[in-house]
Amino acid sequence: MNILHFLLALIVILALAWLVSFDRKTIRLRYLIQLIVIEAALAFFFLHSDSGLFVINGVSGFFGHLLTFAAQGSDFVFGGMSKQGLAFIFLGVLCPIIFISALIGILQHLRILPWVIRIVGTLLSKVNGMGKLESFNAISSLILGQSENFIAYKQILGDLSSRRMFTMAATAMSTVSLSIVGAYMTMLEPKYVVAALVLNVFSTFIILSVINPRGQEDEPEVKLEKLHEAQSFFEMLGEYILAGFKVAMIILAMLIGFIALISALNALFSVIFGLSFQQLLGYVFYPFAWLVGIPQQDALQAAGIMATKLVANEFVAMIELQKVMSGLTPRGLGILSVFLVSFANFASIGIVAGAIKGLNEQQGNAVSRFGLRLVYGATLVSLLSAAFAGLVL
Repeated sequence: MNILHFLLALIVILALAWLVSFDRKTIRLRYLIQLIVIEAALAFFFLHSDSGLFVINGVSGFFGHLLTFAAQGSDFVFGGMSKQGLAFIFLGVLCPIIFISALIGILQHLRILPWVIRIVGTLLSKVNGMGKLESFNAISSLILGQSENFIAYKQILGDLSSRRMFTMAATAMSTVSLSIVGAYMTMLEPKYVVAALVLNVFSTFIILSVINPRGQEDEPEVKLEKLHEAQSFFEMLGEYILAGFKVAMIILAMLIGFIALISALNALFSVIFGLSFQQLLGYVFYPFAWLVGIPQQDALQAAGIMATKLVANEFVAMIELQKVMSGLTPRGLGILSVFLVSFANFASIGIVAGAIKGLNEQQGNAVSRFGLRLVYGATLVSLLSAAFAGLVL
């Protein structure tokens, strides 16, 4: 992707964010430019430099070991079905979420994760022009997931302004949880998953700097509440194991439902229009696929998968990608893979709003009213991350 094409993508994406900005007059160009430069450097580091690829290989290898350990638990319960290649999505993709969720719970209980969230969040707040709470939230969303994350802030949710609540909800929709990163790595090339995790954080700050640019200096900073502070170790462990199982079952149900619905829509649209539902969606998303740098020969097919992610979820889109992966160019596959690694879809509106409403009904209702703007902004985050990937691939 040449620099001019990237600049065009950057301008168009920022312009689309500007259209729905809460306050265009207070957009701070200094932080915007600063974040763009940092993300471009990170994209080059993780996807182009030898040292960055070394880091990514190390992270990928670590998750590879975790998946191996998780497989031992699945094999014990299901009698080695995974070794026979049976029920791969359930055994190889979803069941490991339970094990990784348990590990996250242990790190949380040992106070390692709150320390990481505080240190990294404080550093991010120095460069993104937002409050520490927003920066803490970006890291805790990445570690804990979009539903569980808000438990950490339950004591102060009622004191937050609606604009600040928008930023926190948008961040949760624009990132992914570490508990399912291993699942992504079974379906996509690991280096694109790791790169997307980092790029999405900075893309989120860039898009939110345009959509919701109001500074938070006049609002008091709050302390991050520790999760499950009063629990014993085994209480915590049981809770996180069950939470991982719940997440896996929710994804399983969504996959069954969405894939069945999309198959039915494809058949219906083929009879009526002579084109499948996903093919029609592909034409709608085609300009965006081209914009972020996906080669022309891949763009239409990739656009259909991008649209599938929006109307269904990233897992459904990744399954669709696996069907056509061999026919895509390495560049097209890389950019599309980065785009798919986020929670930016319509179902996430209900998940995030429901999680917040369970803690504070008023704030949950406020987030629901922001629903379409949230998924719009989160989709722009995915497009921006993909464009940065296209710049260096």
